[in-house]
Amino acid sequence: MNELMEPTQQGKTKFVFFSGKGGVGKSTMSCATAVWLAKKGYKTIIVTTDPAPNLSDIFNQEIGHKITPIDGVDNLSAIEINPDIASEEYRERMIAPMRALLDEKNLQVMKEQMNSPCVEEVAAFDQFIEFMNDPVYDVVVFDTAPTGHTIRLLELPSGWCTELDKGGSTCIGPSASLQGAKLKYETAIAYLQDGDATSFVFVLRPENSSILETKRSAAELSKLGITTSFLIINGMLPEAASTDRFFKKKWDEEQAIVKRIEDEFEGKKLVYPLRDSEISGLSFLESVGQTLYENRKEPTVVSEEAAIGPSYDEQSVSSTFKKKQDLLPFFVPVNGTRYLFFTGKGGVGKSTVACATSVYLAQKGFKTLIVTTDPASHLQNIFGQYIEPEPTAIAGVDNLFAARIDQKKAWDAYSKRILRAVEDKSQEIRTAVEEDLNSPCAQEMAAFERFMSYFELRGYDVLIFDTAPTGHTLRLLELPSDWKGFIDLGSLTKQTSEETMNKYAHVIEAMRDREQSTFIFVVYPEYTPMMEAWRASEDLRKQVGIRTALIAVNYLLPEKYGRNAFFNNRRRQQERYIEDIKQRFKTPLFIIPLLDHEPEGMDDLKLLQQEVF
Repeated sequence: MNELMEPTQQGKTKFVFFSGKGGVGKSTMSCATAVWLAKKGYKTIIVTTDPAPNLSDIFNQEIGHKITPIDGVDNLSAIEINPDIASEEYRERMIAPMRALLDEKNLQVMKEQMNSPCVEEVAAFDQFIEFMNDPVYDVVVFDTAPTGHTIRLLELPSGWCTELDKGGSTCIGPSASLQGAKLKYETAIAYLQDGDATSFVFVLRPENSSILETKRSAAELSKLGITTSFLIINGMLPEAASTDRFFKKKWDEEQAIVKRIEDEFEGKKLVYPLRDSEISGLSFLESVGQTLYENRKEPTVVSEEAAIGPSYDEQSVSSTFKKKQDLLPFFVPVNGTRYLFFTGKGGVGKSTVACATSVYLAQKGFKTLIVTTDPASHLQNIFGQYIEPEPTAIAGVDNLFAARIDQKKAWDAYSKRILRAVEDKSQEIRTAVEEDLNSPCAQEMAAFERFMSYFELRGYDVLIFDTAPTGHTLRLLELPSDWKGFIDLGSLTKQTSEETMNKYAHVIEAMRDREQSTFIFVVYPEYTPMMEAWRASEDLRKQVGIRTALIAVNYLLPEKYGRNAFFNNRRRQQERYIEDIKQRFKTPLFIIPLLDHEPEGMDDLKLLQQEVF
């Protein structure tokens, strides 16, 4: 195991990447690995590229967009790359050499062009590469964003190199300024493809959705010539604590999933058990590293406890509601269509909660469409049928339809529309537009336009959006302010961008109107998902003017089962966080129980919506 984690040659830096579906614990595993390596004497830095970072929470100290020594651990530093700061620094590096060469008018055009949405990702990657070229460290540990974002980040350099080879100006800056960076990007990819220099680790939960996501992502990385070094299966139920029918069933299901992982994935697999408390602080992190890499066993406290009264009361938890049906006013149309947005940290179960809500409303007689904007969505696995980009009738429930945003199809349609808008322009303008459309960020912009198009649909009482993890969602909503600069560079007619901006203004107005739209953050009652939801909720309020209406608290432990010290400790922890969520958000809550199996298919969704609503 050690050869996969530690430098094999004196003076050669080792790069260790942790990735996985949001919410699987990759930040914890990457931090624990960094602590373990530093304790072994390696000069180590941990770098997060996640737009919703939580290294500060895990290490219990302020980190931010600067290299920060970790208190209490020699040889260890950390940095959370802030995309906004990185973007400003990047723009200034690109523009500075041009100031002496361009007049004010052309300089302004360049500045507008560099308001392109993909500059943020390019800037993050640029900083990321700096650490790959820095011989100061023995080991660089990368805590990456959820897998869809990570793969997009790793694919970018090939796209940039294509753009740079064309010459001229690009959405990420002038080719003349970028040629020097091309070698740097190619070097980074060479490092990633070198199994001796780089280890790529996937963290996953013992869940079917986590397997699907890991498989898809590993295949995408394989296309880039990057191999998966090993897997960490995180959060396994301890057998000793699974002492009753409910948790024995969950334990059996997890064992079957581990067997499937063994069969379907090559290479080493490490298993880390579910703890009876959260992992934060150095002593916990050190313990995780020793368990993973030194095979130290941790005892599970499972003594039976005397029966105690409920540690929380469901009626007090959702005290805003005297009856469960009182949730309906948040969900049903007042005048026209009601828009529901389910968002939250990856892995909190927002897709399942969104799907259960869609079944509930359809069964109430409301014509309902659920749309996923998540590039790593599992809607079709939850519903048990294929979902098209166009609304698809869901079998087994009248009034229910689903759709997904297909980025490639959205880009094709977007490209055709934009090219039609300039077909009467000069060849020079048409060529410039084609280059813009082939830029690395065009697909994301096309997906946003597709998202906006659902607001033009008629005939539905309720539209439910199952959104991507919070960092991606905020980026989606902030895009258009950058977008106008990108598509208004003299390449396209002003009419085109005005139509787009008018459409955007209508969408944002609808999202801000609490009689039209309901924003629901899904969390489970632990610190990291709660804080990520809180920060994202505050960002939505301050930056976009959108207020959170409801909090859905998922995975609540059952009172009837798990009557031992292990689960009672977790139950008390959940109780503390439910109180914290109530105080922090001052927003009505509704609760979703932990089930004894992963909900998949219509029968499971119908049972779940009955439990919740």
